[in-house]
Amino acid sequence: MKTPIDCTEKRIVISRTDSIGDVMLTLPTVAWLKETYPSCHITFLCRNYTKAIVARYQGVDEVLTLEALEALPSQSRVQFIQDQQFDIIVHVFPRKELAQLFKKAAVQVRIGTSHRGFHLLTCNIRPSFSRKRSSEHEAQLNFELLRPLGIEKLPTFDQLNTWTKLFHVQNVELPETIEQALQQSTKTAVLHPKSQGSAREWPMEKYIDLANRLVADDTTVFFTGTEQEGAKFRETLPENTRIIDTTGKLTIEQLLVLLSRIDLLVACSTGPLHIAGFLGKRAIGLFSPRIPIHPGRWRALGERAIALVFDPECPTCKAKKPCTCIEQITVENVIENR
Repeated sequence: MKTPIDCTEKRIVISRTDSIGDVMLTLPTVAWLKETYPSCHITFLCRNYTKAIVARYQGVDEVLTLEALEALPSQSRVQFIQDQQFDIIVHVFPRKELAQLFKKAAVQVRIGTSHRGFHLLTCNIRPSFSRKRSSEHEAQLNFELLRPLGIEKLPTFDQLNTWTKLFHVQNVELPETIEQALQQSTKTAVLHPKSQGSAREWPMEKYIDLANRLVADDTTVFFTGTEQEGAKFRETLPENTRIIDTTGKLTIEQLLVLLSRIDLLVACSTGPLHIAGFLGKRAIGLFSPRIPIHPGRWRALGERAIALVFDPECPTCKAKKPCTCIEQITVENVIENR
């Protein structure tokens, strides 16, 4: 094994420019780097819409957004990277134009998976591992890219769950109706039915049935999602003052505050599930057992997060064929595990 790169006082970029859940599951790499090399400086490169999330994680020294880079004239981007004096870039999410940019800027250490052809020309350290064929969790797999920096064993779930506690929410004002509902409720839950097409989804009628049963148990229920997602289901929500539609009404910062103040979240494999897990909430994830979207790969981190599947041995999923077994998870099963 080659001698690991000493990151003492190094300026490191962690690049993950995709969705909220993926970004959340990358944050523990920051914790390990800071524990191992306290004097290193970490810049997290992400998208604008995940910036507020990344900025709330202890150990991130600076957030750089893809949009800020792209807003620069193309001839100025290389100079900008050089001016930051970065020593190391870890391409957790492979992106060709970023790999090319950091090579042009002559960042000394450029780490990216060997499973992307463009990394052959842009990265000088290329760890070889397969995400699709691995039985490891996504958060563990991200650490494969840190082996050149000295990690010898992938972290356990206990370690990962410890690092979720480094995520802290900054309080911001919520819309008045939501604030009042929170203050007047003894038990609260968030139901997040949609995933913007990124995951298998539980039927909307089951979310509504779950909401009605929770309300009957003196729980205030908040439905969350984007405006576009809310347009698909808000007219089907029961007319009940204890069932509150927040879709399209919250910024990311406000969503974080809401999730920090509720007792329970139910969702499929999507960003709010991971946020709730990091915040120590009872986060129930609804999954298909099909590889590579199974909970072994994508379940939420957090000591109180759990994953439910209908049949872990589903033959259709094992054959990697399209399957709707997630729809067979019962409302009773969710309630029993809340």
